Amino acid sequence: MKSDALGWLSGVRHVASPNHDGRPPGVHVDLLVIHSISLPPNEYGGRAIEQFFTNSLDHAEHPFFEQIKELRVSSHFLIRRNGQVVQFVPCGKRAWHAGVSNWRGRTRCNDFSIGIELEGSDFEPYAEIQYAALVRLTRRLKRIYPIADIVGHSDIAPGRKTDPGPFFDWDGYFSRLK
Repeated sequence: MKSDALGWLSGVRHVASPNHDGRPPGVHVDLLVIHSISLPPNEYGGRAIEQFFTNSLDHAEHPFFEQIKELRVSSHFLIRRNGQVVQFVPCGKRAWHAGVSNWRGRTRCNDFSIGIELEGSDFEPYAEIQYAALVRLTRRLKRIYPIADIVGHSDIAPGRKTDPGPFFDWDGYFSRLK
């Protein structure tokens, strides 16, 4: 995987999201945030996540979608259950993935982070192929950006968020990065 000047990586599927803006001047990416998402909740596959991140979700398709119809969010990347990596926002831009957040005394984590969503939930393990894709993507991002910390959404928004959840294998993930 290579990166262009804006931060689009090669070797991944690109689906451009409008839900991003510029990073503040002088702010450098040094945080990686791991999330989880499934739409509808606890269901995998389909196009709902991509549609959600591109503001094209049919809210009449599922009762849960009505609850999220006003949200405008994105992440930089999604890793599907089959290991496919989809990029929505170039890494040089600020994706809207963290919301109200704080890491080591710094607020607005979107300003200095890259968000990676795993297709999954708090209720079951992630697929091995997702970990393999996550490790490859993390290694690549660490070669491009001075990533100092890798955290879960729950770490930067405690009490508000629980993802990537209790089934995420932090020890296994970190040991594979070495």
